[in-house]
Amino acid sequence: MTYVEGFLTPVPSANKDEYLKHAQSAAPLFERLGATRFVETWGDDVPDGKVNDLKKSVNLEDGETVLFSWLEYPDKAARDAANEKMMSDPAMAEMAKDMPFDAGRMIYSGFEAIVDTGTATAPGYVDGYLIPVPTDKKDAYREMAERVSGMFQEFGALRVVEGWSDETPDGKLTDYNRATLKKPDESVVYSWVEWPDKATRDAGWGKLMEDERMQNQPEPVFDGKRMMWGGFKPILDTRNG
Repeated sequence: MTYVEGFLTPVPSANKDEYLKHAQSAAPLFERLGATRFVETWGDDVPDGKVNDLKKSVNLEDGETVLFSWLEYPDKAARDAANEKMMSDPAMAEMAKDMPFDAGRMIYSGFEAIVDTGTATAPGYVDGYLIPVPTDKKDAYREMAERVSGMFQEFGALRVVEGWSDETPDGKLTDYNRATLKKPDESVVYSWVEWPDKATRDAGWGKLMEDERMQNQPEPVFDGKRMMWGGFKPILDTRNG
């Protein structure tokens, strides 16, 4: 089962090229340690929320852009082994000396993919989500996500991944728990939809919202007011060059 290390990162917008170079230099290390894919996506359509949103999740400052990024591993054991090696790798220590962003506000954690449908074929656009879900509703959430993922693909999506939190540690400044206003009996879902381009994404969402199957969905198993989302443009994808 695919295991995901999901990141949200605040980056000065003026540092986009510098950040990309930094990510490109890190990619060979991640692959050498066992990652099967490394994707970085740049915030493009990230709305403000009434309760919370992806920008607030990293305490985004003026002149910054939020990134939605992830590493994919074959399983959790591969991710754990990679992280252990990473901590003692001189290359990682060297990269950490001069990061073009505030690493103290970057949040990350591990997620087990409970839904992974479609094919990762060089998406031109990505929708990213964070959702707090009652832990005892995991199966109900998976069933709902599987239904909706099929509709996404019907309307043009390439791939849908839903990751269920395996571990969401508290951070000093920011973390997934604070970002989602997570309750003790909830787990965090980190998910995304890969699209061929933004136009297909926009059209797909229009069709989805008008579809009677969407109108007749069962009651949500999570608090939609605390769901966060945004649209992102991929700037790096190691699986697709």
